[in-house]
Amino acid sequence: MRTDIFARLDREPEPPKIVAPRMSRHRIALFGGTLAFYLAIVFAVLVTSWLVALDWKVMLFRPYQQWPELHAFLDYYVVLGQRGPTAVMVACWLGWRSWRQHTLRPLLVLGTALLLLNVTVGAVKLGLGRLGPHYATQIGSAEMFAGGDIFPSGHTANAVVTWGILAYLATTPRARRYLSALSATVSLGVGLTTVYIGTHWLSDVLLGWAAGLLILLALPWFEPLIARTESWIFDLREQWRARRRGVRPALAPQDGPQPVLLPQSIAGEGAAFAGAAATPATAAAQVATGVATATATATATGARARAHTPTVCPERPPVAPAGSRRPPQHPDHGSRTTASPARPMTGG
Repeated sequence: MRTDIFARLDREPEPPKIVAPRMSRHRIALFGGTLAFYLAIVFAVLVTSWLVALDWKVMLFRPYQQWPELHAFLDYYVVLGQRGPTAVMVACWLGWRSWRQHTLRPLLVLGTALLLLNVTVGAVKLGLGRLGPHYATQIGSAEMFAGGDIFPSGHTANAVVTWGILAYLATTPRARRYLSALSATVSLGVGLTTVYIGTHWLSDVLLGWAAGLLILLALPWFEPLIARTESWIFDLREQWRARRRGVRPALAPQDGPQPVLLPQSIAGEGAAFAGAAATPATAAAQVATGVATATATATATGARARAHTPTVCPERPPVAPAGSRRPPQHPDHGSRTTASPARPMTGG
């Protein structure tokens, strides 16, 4: 048995018992509070409240000009919030977990979370149509319904969901605490980086954090659907494997005894005997009796037919009859070669 750290990378012999999170009262309370915070931010931006004024103050402060030495590093760090690269990295990790634990739940949870993220955040972005700081047209304006797509921040929400999935799928409390702290740090840094670069307002980032947290808190409601989908996929796999096992390759011809083809009448009698038999031994005896009877009948019929048929030996050549082959002459006619007696002359 392997005792090194690489032994933990091997596939488990059987699927572990994984308990999916439930929608507890504590989680429902957090979901309700986060939803209220989400709606409050949207309302504050719509009415151009003090939050919009704070957005303008931060934007006019221009953090990327105050600390230009951080710009090169943060340009790479913000990639941790882009949906494509982060989804690929997390999907590779969860794919290995799915293979190791004989389950599709990690990948299905990730797919469900990303689908909810695209639908909810994308719909709000297109519906509110807020412009970004670089495209603002009037100082102090909320820049709503102007054809933009930056409210809420997609980078921030994606960072919360993608890295938070790792904490959601953790199997031990200790791993869940560590991964929760890691995902919170990464998502917080991604949100502040977008404000530093100037691609988002501060209120965009706040709404992005709330949107991502709402998706993570709502995932237990989708666990029954995820379980049914996993069971359906496994059923399809078993059916496909069963069809593959059902196709048998053609057997190669053998040099041993070959099966005997019986006449239709004999085969019918044997099948009738076999269907009426009570046990396999009785069925075999009846089939043998039927075959023997039919064979004797066929032999007797052949003997009677040979008795009425003249025997012809095709190998013996025909013998010609002895003597002359000419037909016999009539007695009244003399032989052509024998001279006839002289007739007496009359007269002198």
